[in-house]
Amino acid sequence: MDNIHVMNTLPRLVGEALASRLRVMPAVVVTGARQTGKSTLAAHLIGDARRYLSLDDLDVLDAARRDPEVLVGGSGPITLDEVQREPDLLLAVKRAIDRDRVAGRFLLTGSANLLLMRQVSESLAGRASYLTLWPMTRREQRGEGRCGRWEELLSTADAEWHGLFATPAEPEDDWRAFARRGGYPTPALELTTDPDRAIWFDGYVRTYLERDLQALASISGLPDFRRLMRAAALRVGQLLNQTELGRDVALPQPTVHRWLHLLETSYQLVRLPAYAIHRTKRLIKSPKVYWADVGLAMHLADVSDPTGSHLENLILCDLLAWRDARLERAELGYWRTSIGEEVDFVVEAGGQLLPIEVKATTRPRLSDATHLRAFRAEYGKKARAGLLLHAGAELQWLAPDVLAVPWWRVL
Repeated sequence: MDNIHVMNTLPRLVGEALASRLRVMPAVVVTGARQTGKSTLAAHLIGDARRYLSLDDLDVLDAARRDPEVLVGGSGPITLDEVQREPDLLLAVKRAIDRDRVAGRFLLTGSANLLLMRQVSESLAGRASYLTLWPMTRREQRGEGRCGRWEELLSTADAEWHGLFATPAEPEDDWRAFARRGGYPTPALELTTDPDRAIWFDGYVRTYLERDLQALASISGLPDFRRLMRAAALRVGQLLNQTELGRDVALPQPTVHRWLHLLETSYQLVRLPAYAIHRTKRLIKSPKVYWADVGLAMHLADVSDPTGSHLENLILCDLLAWRDARLERAELGYWRTSIGEEVDFVVEAGGQLLPIEVKATTRPRLSDATHLRAFRAEYGKKARAGLLLHAGAELQWLAPDVLAVPWWRVL
């Protein structure tokens, strides 16, 4: 994996947000899974204006441990890559900022969520802005540097949604091919066959288990950990029951809990919370499990034909990229009642609730809108019209308050 370098300069969704934050904050932290393109993004935006040091370099890592003050010293801007390998380095960054607060001085990148790492004692509160670089969205892969049309959707009146998605004309796409290639730049952009991608994904998993994971925690039972990864990959879109998962892979529940946390910290696993505001119905509160990259999830599960749950996962990946690139915070969740009513995704932004249902069918029917309408009845005026994303080609109102849209017109 060390010899694989993705040489692409396609614009990324977070590029503008990164440049804006560097103009304001003394430190900007860009995190995401390895091979999502963090280093490429930093080099493309900054060029040769910054000093660049990577803690993947053993000499740099040794210096970070022995004399971090010298490593981060100097007056010029500096990029520090893979900072999760030495979390105490952030203390030196904090002290350097407190001595000389200059906008854009530090650009820190890492393959772990520093805010979830228990050994990180300093979050650079008030000194840093955080961005997440997720695997490439479909529109990033097409060179557009953006995600799906969520912002347009929220800013457009419900009655005008049909016209919004009718124009401009979008080329029809095969979601199954999208799922197989995933969003990591190399398999998505450079590799054209499933066997070639399988080779890449296998190398990625081996590197993750043997190097990246060990930088976060000491894991002696790597075969057990890989078995847990496969079991989680087979549960895409399902409620997460750690006791049941542990029973299936013959691991104690505390171990399952700790290892799932590591998968989440390293941006492999995504736990989608239940929408929490209770009104009149009893709600299911367990999270649902998804993966940050559908291609990797299919490889881990040894699945060649994607299912409807993988289409759900593709939609969620795009929503995550959108959520984490915008300045105003948005919340994502799912809605499920004890009597079985369920909406795949609920977007909460600007005081609005946008319910989204995903169906792999090519011919959506009125019955597919039942749970969206139940959600709207429950939350009243706060809820926008329901959005049903499907695998077909028809754009139509299934009901006065539910619009069926081909997935590729949104993503």
